[in-house]
Amino acid sequence: MSTAQKELSELADLEFTPYHPGSPVPEEEGLSIILDQLGGGWRIDENKRLVKEFRFPDVRQALAFADRVGEFSESVKHHPELTVGWGFARVSVWTHAIDGLCESDFIFAAKVDALE
Repeated sequence: MSTAQKELSELADLEFTPYHPGSPVPEEEGLSIILDQLGGGWRIDENKRLVKEFRFPDVRQALAFADRVGEFSESVKHHPELTVGWGFARVSVWTHAIDGLCESDFIFAAKVDALE
């Protein structure tokens, strides 16, 4: 297993815990470090959302993936923005309560990667 796969696996193995008011929020530098651990095509956009576009051979598979993400998000009560089109599904993750990112968002993203 490569170092990148191990780091992603470690994030995906952590228990997802939703953000609670008053919990610490990583500074910009901390977000970059966690993003490096996540890797795999995720980026932080200008609105401080964690975003990744997943590619599929057709819309049916993109929709099936979006459905898996939806089921998972319901199970943990953390809801990303999903955009689906022919051959792609885009996932945008952030914590609405802080209108930005916390560590839980990166754990969520790692778990979404495992659904692909």
